[in-house]
Amino acid sequence: MDTLVLAPMQGLTEVLFRRVFHRCFPGAFDYAVSPFLSLTHGNLNDAWKKITDVLPEVNADSMAVVPQLLGKEVEEFVALANRLGEVGYSEVNWNIGCPMRRVAAKHRGSGILPYPDEVRQVLDGVMPRLKVSLSIKMRLGHQHDDEILQLIPILNDYPLRSVTIHPRTGKQQYGGAVNPDRFGECMALLSHPVIYNGDIRTVDDHSRVVGRFPGVQAVMIGRGALYDPTLPSRIKQLPLSSDAIACFIHELLDAIQAQPISDEAKLRKTKEYWCLLWHATTLSEMQARSVLHMTDLDDLHTAIRQIVK
Repeated sequence: MDTLVLAPMQGLTEVLFRRVFHRCFPGAFDYAVSPFLSLTHGNLNDAWKKITDVLPEVNADSMAVVPQLLGKEVEEFVALANRLGEVGYSEVNWNIGCPMRRVAAKHRGSGILPYPDEVRQVLDGVMPRLKVSLSIKMRLGHQHDDEILQLIPILNDYPLRSVTIHPRTGKQQYGGAVNPDRFGECMALLSHPVIYNGDIRTVDDHSRVVGRFPGVQAVMIGRGALYDPTLPSRIKQLPLSSDAIACFIHELLDAIQAQPISDEAKLRKTKEYWCLLWHATTLSEMQARSVLHMTDLDDLHTAIRQIVK
């Protein structure tokens, strides 16, 4: 199985990143799931502000994308999902895996996983009214890795496009070990296509997952593609130039510079990317972090360009 999906990462895998990545590494990812559009009761403003990230015309020269929604507000979910259907999307993804504490505390993201009745209530309210297909991205649970077992019979009652499982709990955040045994148990119980997500950092990691779970529909990669942007291409054995990483980083800097945002926001975004992308270079951590104290955008970009040639 060599179908690869770019994971949603708030503030990182937005259209700016997807566009540059697709240009530098064409065909590496089959599609992306967007960072979430957040729903709130009676107010679509927050979601509408971010909808530009997934508008088809904005993504025309990018990889294909599936918009992701976060929240349990049925009316807002239906309205936004169907609006996305009107502009050309055939699928939306429901995020019930986000581990952020402030999100989970409201029974959103992974915070809803211990409450199967709430999950069913959302699906009962949403599914009959959706004009698009629904997929789900989730974790094994919020507090415990067996919470998912209460949810699988519920999920099996609905015609979902796919279920992506990150085999950690929300409480683990992104640390600690993944639980492939539980993933395999869930995959056997689900009646839907299953996508694996979590700790794919090397070609061998990918090989181990597809070797152990040959029935997975796809593998989703997040941080692994920022630690090493060549990873998806190497998994698919696509041709790569010797300066592929340098070209990608330089193009990403150009794209950040061209954004209609303040220099302060550009500086912050550059540093967010650099904290991950430096792993793709031969720099030591001390060398890579030496530029993060800079407060001038031009100085920071110049320093990174001189480091990555």
